[in-house]
Amino acid sequence: MTKHFLGDTAVLLGRSLRHIARSPDTIVTTAVMPIAMMLMFVYVFGGAIDTGSDSYVTYLLPGILLITVASGIAYTAFRLFVDMKGGIFERFQSMPIARSSVLWAHVLTSLVANLISLVVVVLVALLMGFRSSAGVLAWLSVGGILVLFTLALTWLAVIPGLSAKSVEGASAFSYPLIFLPFLSSAFVPTDTMPGPVRWFAENQPVTSIVNTIRALFTEQPVGTDIWIALAWCVGLLIVAFSFAMATYRGKIS
Repeated sequence: MTKHFLGDTAVLLGRSLRHIARSPDTIVTTAVMPIAMMLMFVYVFGGAIDTGSDSYVTYLLPGILLITVASGIAYTAFRLFVDMKGGIFERFQSMPIARSSVLWAHVLTSLVANLISLVVVVLVALLMGFRSSAGVLAWLSVGGILVLFTLALTWLAVIPGLSAKSVEGASAFSYPLIFLPFLSSAFVPTDTMPGPVRWFAENQPVTSIVNTIRALFTEQPVGTDIWIALAWCVGLLIVAFSFAMATYRGKIS
């Protein structure tokens, strides 16, 4: 059964990746907005923002990486919606394949596409002056956190992708997720914010994730932030996966 599921998922993943390869503008579009935002904040606002860091692009990059993921998952919801409305799911269900493999193929496609977008953003950041002396283990830790974060948001994107009534509704859910880093430590230290805003910023998931990635890049102690970040990512992943699978079962039953 497991071999059957893995084989079916691999075949359907190849199908989805071929679609991405035929329209690379999806990845380009996903990366363009975070890159434009990074350029604007570094070269327009960076000189007026005091973060206590010599390089604002180094301070900013972790938050931009999370915005990149939030932008990318909108396409996951869109592709799911298009397949649902186009009858692709019903067609696959009539074939002797593992039912959940269709969904997993979309999720893994999202992971691959988002990782490519993240690499593009990091390369641009390097051209803008981002530097890190972090070792291989620190980079692997950053990669692991970003993979967990991407999977969590991707499974969250599955829910509107399956249940939305319109294309706009399928992708619009990502807008609050893109906005969330602005109310965190991604752009400025939280201690510069007024009371209620500061409390929210310090107790929402993006801040702990950003702080952890930033500490890993700069070889600073991560403290408890890494455990809080992992707890948020894993907790959100479990909840999103559960609701997504429930929604999927309801749609195909």
